[in-house]
Amino acid sequence: MTTRLDFDGPIILGAGLAGLSAALAAGKALVLSPTPLATGCSSAWAQGGMAAALSGEDTPELHAADTVAAGAGLCDPDAVALLTREGPQAVRDLAALGAPFDRKPDNAFVLSLEAAHSKARVARVGGDGAGAAIMAAVIAKVRATPSIEIRENARARRLLQDASGRVVGVLAEIDGALVEIRGPAVILATGGVGGLYAVTTTPAEVRGEGLGLAALAGATIADPEFVQFHPTAIDIGRDPAPLATEALRGEGSILRSQDGRAFMADYHPAKELAPRDVVARAIHAERIAGRGAFLDATEAVGDHFPREFPAVFEACQSAGIDPRREMIPVVPAVHYHMGGVATDLDGRASLPGLYAAGECASTGVQGANRLASNSLLEAAVFGARAGRAAASEGTHGGEPVSLEPLPDLPDAALQILRKAMSRDAGVIRDAAGLARLLEQVEALEPAYGPCPTVVAARLIVEAALARQESRGGHYRADFPATAEPVRTFVTLENADAAVRYAAE
Repeated sequence: MTTRLDFDGPIILGAGLAGLSAALAAGKALVLSPTPLATGCSSAWAQGGMAAALSGEDTPELHAADTVAAGAGLCDPDAVALLTREGPQAVRDLAALGAPFDRKPDNAFVLSLEAAHSKARVARVGGDGAGAAIMAAVIAKVRATPSIEIRENARARRLLQDASGRVVGVLAEIDGALVEIRGPAVILATGGVGGLYAVTTTPAEVRGEGLGLAALAGATIADPEFVQFHPTAIDIGRDPAPLATEALRGEGSILRSQDGRAFMADYHPAKELAPRDVVARAIHAERIAGRGAFLDATEAVGDHFPREFPAVFEACQSAGIDPRREMIPVVPAVHYHMGGVATDLDGRASLPGLYAAGECASTGVQGANRLASNSLLEAAVFGARAGRAAASEGTHGGEPVSLEPLPDLPDAALQILRKAMSRDAGVIRDAAGLARLLEQVEALEPAYGPCPTVVAARLIVEAALARQESRGGHYRADFPATAEPVRTFVTLENADAAVRYAAE
């Protein structure tokens, strides 16, 4: 039996930094989190920090130029300008909430250099603890705000739509019971797609469900083929894989093969500080060639490891590795999805009543390859904008046309899909592998129905097969050259993805 709940404010799916920033900006909101707060979201796992022009020698324009360069021709310049202009204040606002960013004696932010940044501009917390510390401060503020309601152990099973297609609420499963929640707006803040891959740095709960829900409702999806692989996940057989933060390379750590040879000069003049996609492909190539790949921080960090990078140090120690004396085995892992639900600069999706923010959205700010440490910044800036816009919605819409929950993909089938996605839609792709993968994905829908996770996987694979070029996080071995910069926009019609390209 389904119960009904009416809420006079935005309904927010997801409780990472984007979702909670939206809730605080909206003032009144209902937040649905699939797990207890601070668990199950990528925001809390972020190590590097937040990139923003916070020093006298930096400017939003310089930050924007670096973002556009990393985005490989597909960034929306208006979105990037907004992000970099509002970024410094977003960091200061989080600091005012209590996020304990590392500070100098004069109280200025300690700023780190990361790959593809022209200036040191990454504000950090305790070396590699930014995400957890920022989330702790934001969660404390949310819990202290009486007008924000939180329901944990709550998963969205369907977006509710009236006969006009307007999103009028969500069918949620809360503690095992179905609840019809009606409201004037729904904000998707469900994170990325890492859980669709066998090797990922993201929580298992983050597996493209928001993307699939939006696509099945008829929302436009942008650039789903662009998946970012973090070059240096720690290769110790864990699922998810622990992360060796980008900041380690910023501090001077060296990538070496098993015999100790530094190999990045073979691949890019910037060596360890090359863009993430370049470094990920270099590590992939070294591993495929049987030479192995290791991050050597013994000189760059050495005895300072426990204090400077405690999360990485603990992960290594738990596997019997002492990074002060030994090299860290690394492997590329799915870390971020540049694609997502297409939105405007206030988070509005193509369907009335639907918004998206953070990693599950595609504002165009990340292009084909996200610049390091722009993800928490995007979540804070665009989450707040989506929250304010959604709070202004006055229309509640009509009665939902369906209250049937969408099916779940059984875990055994999901694990098979994850291995196939890593095999054929990974760091390096080609037509043969993608066609094989698409056939495997398409076989799941007749067997299990329109599962949001399967739809998300199909969107990625079809768009990757259609993009016959290499750009940013999408590398085709059979099409290594870069063509004209054209974004992908995808809509589902009769549960079939119609991929169409539109230049912007």
